[in-house]
Amino acid sequence: MTALDAPALTFDCRADFADELITLARTDDRIVAVCNDSVGSSNLVAFREEFPDRLINVGIAEQDLVGVSAGLANAGYIPFVSAAAPFLTGRALEQIKADVAYSDRHVVLCGQSPGMAYGELGPTHHSIEDLSWMRAVPGLQIVVPADPAQTRSAVRWAAASGLPSYLRIPRFKVPAVTPPDAPFEHGRALRLAEGTDVTLIAIGTMVSRALQAADRLKEQGISARVVNMTFVEPLDVQEVLAAAEDTGAIVTAEEGLVSGGLGAAVARVVAESRPVPVRMLGVPTFAPTGSTSFLLDHFGLNAAGIVGAAREVLGRG
Repeated sequence: MTALDAPALTFDCRADFADELITLARTDDRIVAVCNDSVGSSNLVAFREEFPDRLINVGIAEQDLVGVSAGLANAGYIPFVSAAAPFLTGRALEQIKADVAYSDRHVVLCGQSPGMAYGELGPTHHSIEDLSWMRAVPGLQIVVPADPAQTRSAVRWAAASGLPSYLRIPRFKVPAVTPPDAPFEHGRALRLAEGTDVTLIAIGTMVSRALQAADRLKEQGISARVVNMTFVEPLDVQEVLAAAEDTGAIVTAEEGLVSGGLGAAVARVVAESRPVPVRMLGVPTFAPTGSTSFLLDHFGLNAAGIVGAAREVLGRG
């Protein structure tokens, strides 16, 4: 067993999201939280207790949720719109497009419990399409933090950015993977490990698993670079091109559909500018019933699956 195979402390990033939002709200009275009857699941109970007049609960009405938030932004507030990712992005896509992105409103859309975090509740509650949908909306920044430190940084960045953005906040517990004092810059990826044979580009819950995979590949004589592509939009094109140039092979890993998310974004850059073999790991279709851990393993979204994809893309399968 390697160090990365050993059990590690894991964290629910929703708690860090809520704590950082409270910290910002204490010094900036423009910050408000808007939710859809999701105070508990968004970890906003403490925010409501400290700022009862700055939490707006519109009920289970996601189109109103986004429309009201756009109006608040138009009035000078900074609304953090918190809701389960499948319902925020699915039910309110038109409002996200027209009221937020097209109108260029400083609204921070916070998709809670994305991917297959709701496990046994099934495809109606899974949010595997959100990255594809959000990438199709021009002008919307898409941020997928990988751990508690990046979650806090993403909240601070979004509050200060002045831009419409979508933050994907993990519910599935993850270990801390971000080095101390690591930069968090708009549109920039974070390289977590160097390698010369293949590059593993991952987001969110897949970053720690990519690091585990790199550790296993090293034992097999394969040198893997690991990149945390925190911003899916705008994508760090230079980091993708460097991966293609330096290693000649790329594997992407995401807890979402491969047809329009991270893998599709990376593949487009590679195809247009520096063609190399690319293997995309993600969710190909609606999931069966099962826990989040079971579903991730079912679709090969684990260290073993990433190792297999890396060997495949290198012709060593």
